[in-house]
Amino acid sequence: MGSNNNVVFGDEESQLSCGTNKVQPCSSTPKNRSIDDEGKKPNFLSFSERLGVPDFFSLDVWRASIGELLGTAVFVFMLDTIVISTLESDKKMPNLILSVLAAIIITILLLAVVPVSGGHINPVISFSAALIGIISMPRAIIYIMAQCVGAILGALALRAVVSSSIEGTFSLGGCTVTVIAPGPNGPVTMGLETAQALWLEIFCTFVFLFASIWMAYDHRQAKALGHVTVLSIVGVVLGLLVFISTTVTAKKGYAGAGINPARCFGPAIVRGGHLWDGHWIFWVGPTISCVAFYVYTKIIPTKHFNAEYEYKHDFVGVVKALFGSNV
Repeated sequence: MGSNNNVVFGDEESQLSCGTNKVQPCSSTPKNRSIDDEGKKPNFLSFSERLGVPDFFSLDVWRASIGELLGTAVFVFMLDTIVISTLESDKKMPNLILSVLAAIIITILLLAVVPVSGGHINPVISFSAALIGIISMPRAIIYIMAQCVGAILGALALRAVVSSSIEGTFSLGGCTVTVIAPGPNGPVTMGLETAQALWLEIFCTFVFLFASIWMAYDHRQAKALGHVTVLSIVGVVLGLLVFISTTVTAKKGYAGAGINPARCFGPAIVRGGHLWDGHWIFWVGPTISCVAFYVYTKIIPTKHFNAEYEYKHDFVGVVKALFGSNV
């Protein structure tokens, strides 16, 4: 692929025009930063350039992370509010309503944040984009930190507007594997076994990457479908996965696959308690899925994904640069 300017979940510059901070028409000739003017050979990139170390010191990257922080804060507040309100309602299938509303708010928030930072609001997207090389690992780290802080702010905002009884009953809308509930012979633990929850997290996150984020990473599909369509698909897929993960188990106490570690982290920090039980699952599972998805992108024919040239921050390219290989 000659350029990643049309990749949806790239950095904020790829969402604007030709690497500037002002919206303006781009040249119709695709360019790649790691390719020379003739487009014949990739230019040599140092290890620090491959790794993206300058991003740590880029004011624009830190400014873009504000979009991630606010986007994640609004996302956690809105989604957890929907979780509480739907579960508290008398509807027969609250998880179906939850899934539909989740798909809508995810799509809207992604459309709002894409022009600012690339529209991640999810450590899964940031980490997988860094592995593939769409963004640098330092940028991903900054984004993930911003997302976690935003999730905490969103959970704090929700805590400020709900009663203590609702907060306790619904665990502030956070991610739970098990809960302790009163039983006829004393407190009982309800929920899903650790292994089941981990496998479900791995599977759902990989499906999320494979079925929707793939379209955003492939510049040809992103260009052909358009950002609105791609981001709508991302929202729909996430909504479906929320519905599937909460329906297939039918276990009280299990809140469904998180697929967004930051979204689980915020309520856990604010509410604490049993939200920390099995919390590692919501980080380890997506991490495994991101690595598996990266391996998948390296196995498939290159013309179906990266075309002629790899992304300059690609993980394998970073390793080659570390050992002095000419890439």
